[in-house]
Amino acid sequence: MAYGKRRASGQVSGDEIVVEAAWLYYHDGLNQNEIADRLDVSRATVVNYLQEAREKNYIRVTMAPDVFMGHKLSHQLREKFKLKAAFIVPNGQGDIQSRLNRAARGAAEWLPDLVAPGDKLGVAWGQTIFEMAELLVSSANVTIPDVEVAQLVGSMATPYGFTAEICSAHLAQGLGAACINLHAPAIVTNVELARQLRAEPIIKKQLAALEQCNKAVFAAGSVSADSHVVMSGIATEADLKTYVDQGACGVLCGRFVDRAGKPVHGPLDERMIGIELEKLTDLEMGLLVSVGEDKAHAMAAVMNGGYATHLVTDAETAQLILALD
Repeated sequence: MAYGKRRASGQVSGDEIVVEAAWLYYHDGLNQNEIADRLDVSRATVVNYLQEAREKNYIRVTMAPDVFMGHKLSHQLREKFKLKAAFIVPNGQGDIQSRLNRAARGAAEWLPDLVAPGDKLGVAWGQTIFEMAELLVSSANVTIPDVEVAQLVGSMATPYGFTAEICSAHLAQGLGAACINLHAPAIVTNVELARQLRAEPIIKKQLAALEQCNKAVFAAGSVSADSHVVMSGIATEADLKTYVDQGACGVLCGRFVDRAGKPVHGPLDERMIGIELEKLTDLEMGLLVSVGEDKAHAMAAVMNGGYATHLVTDAETAQLILALD
């Protein structure tokens, strides 16, 4: 069968021939031998062109979200926690970072479908949220009109590359949205200073914007000694022990929750600058994105508390959550 006029590769070069090979393969449905014949090159050269197209991010391959929401584990999680939807990515092979990247990619591909014009989207922080935001910036050409992204938690000293400001700013960039950062520390040294900061006009306005959020994206944090809430300087190990002794089993936006998802109050609450947990209930969407055995109890707590309406995780984590009492 003929597929059009044979074209000598000398007529095109560089990126142009890479793009042409990719178009013929992905859009016109030609196989590699047919493309080689069309471009007058070897099949091995076509393979190299297609690989180069992927490496240069010319090709974006996505899968329909419904595929991942039809998983048996998705149905079980929705029923147990009264979720609107659960997106379960395959386990694959690799370490926890590989699993985290898979969940972040799933969330990045799903989120644009969950955001509508006019939404006010609150964004927390964490490695999964950061990876999701980076993927949105690098792979999504999305602009949703009249969307605002607001930073849910104040700034913090962090040993990681993902600050709260970067998470919110990059996610806003990926959605083509406006961004409202929170120009205050997540935790301050005393209650009076926190009160004064909240009263500052610019910070007061930014905190008021958080109360307008109708949707939010967040991760669940553990209460282990090496958790982000400790490593970022929000809580000391002594603070952590105080909350754990009172029943805390997870962290959401820097605040502690028990197994039922109820807030656990302690010495940090009045010193924090950021969203309060009651503001995260009754949202149109609360998207929880987390993976890992150490996060299972925290994720269950967040869902038990009614903060999450939507979930992205992997099959292994889903099974661990469902096995919990």
